[in-house]
Amino acid sequence: MEAAVVGAGGAGLTRWQAAALSAVAGWVWAASFYDLTRRARALVQPWVTRRVHAETTAILRFQRLQHKLLDNFFAAVSCVVSVPFYTGFLPLLFWSGHNKLARQMTLLLAFSDYLGNSVKDLVSAPRPCSPPVRRVTATEDEKENAMEYGLPSSHALNTVCLTGYLLHYVLTYGEHGSLMTAVGLSLVFLLVLLVGIARIYLGMHSLIDVVAGIGFGIVILAFWLVVHDHVDAFVVSGQNVASFWAGLSLLLCFAYPKPEFPTPSFENHTSFTGVAFGIVYGIQQTYFHFHTPDAPLIFSPQLPLLVFAGRVLVGIPTILVVKFCSKALSKWLLPVMCSTLGIPIVSSCYVPALKVNSSKSKPDAKQPAGYLQRLFSLFPQKAYDVDTGIRFVQYASLAWSVVDLVPAIFTHLNL
Repeated sequence: MEAAVVGAGGAGLTRWQAAALSAVAGWVWAASFYDLTRRARALVQPWVTRRVHAETTAILRFQRLQHKLLDNFFAAVSCVVSVPFYTGFLPLLFWSGHNKLARQMTLLLAFSDYLGNSVKDLVSAPRPCSPPVRRVTATEDEKENAMEYGLPSSHALNTVCLTGYLLHYVLTYGEHGSLMTAVGLSLVFLLVLLVGIARIYLGMHSLIDVVAGIGFGIVILAFWLVVHDHVDAFVVSGQNVASFWAGLSLLLCFAYPKPEFPTPSFENHTSFTGVAFGIVYGIQQTYFHFHTPDAPLIFSPQLPLLVFAGRVLVGIPTILVVKFCSKALSKWLLPVMCSTLGIPIVSSCYVPALKVNSSKSKPDAKQPAGYLQRLFSLFPQKAYDVDTGIRFVQYASLAWSVVDLVPAIFTHLNL
């Protein structure tokens, strides 16, 4: 059996887990000490910015095709491959009985979203200038996307990763011939092409952004196809899964590169990191109850369409209630915990009393400096945004309810 790093409380992390967390922590320290984000940005950002500006004329020529039907069509294509769409679709995939596919796509989306947003904020390259480029933002999500940096295109990256993995899963676990393989590859290629064209037509990205998104997506997908079985085995039957994943989630927040100017990308990363942790924790606790390969599949005699519809009607309100309650609880509890432990915090949105420049956000000078205060004084960041923790907790709770609480309710109601 693999040896473990043993702490005072008993069995601890295995050696590879401790090594992995130490490596990420080492990277965080090295990136901060050597200012690697700024150095890398200075090398890449000017070239990418020149490419984006140089492509403005080509985008304007392409947008001469402007038509209301094309606006609606490409906006719909972008919505279908957006993060909110996947967020709504994945719970249904869990409840339909396709548990392995659902957890793999969830973890892959969290992984690709983190890497894609990290590169965006590392490079901090602009989107096409608007005006003169016409930017179509049909939804609130698109308006938020427009506030982020450009390269790479997250829509293109996530489309390559998720449709590619879905095709791999179907070809691996289902019956297929050469015709079905060809049709599947053609559909994936067509969807990726449409998404790329849509992002340029809508004025959201330049060609270099889309090409980079597709390229990064292919690399991430290839890597995931190598490790996905190992990841799944670790999630369902590994040692110290919850504690390792919690430590990894925390370190990934510190490892995220600081952008030139603040954008919503870090918030999106925090949400999906929370989702990944909630899924992993819930699966660990309930795998043999609800998530084994012999779970009933939709359209089978054990899970007909009407029963699945009942699951949706019960499940969606339940996870929304959990998300609301966990957000309200964490908005009260996290500031109290941080204050008790002496961790300096501010709030950019959720806690008005802790807004920047609020007198309550300043540490009390009369309090003696404890161990944590001294530890955090060593870091260059003087205060931490408690909204990150609140956002992580609410999305982790939502994801946990999808795979733990809601299936338990289904069992109780015979759904």
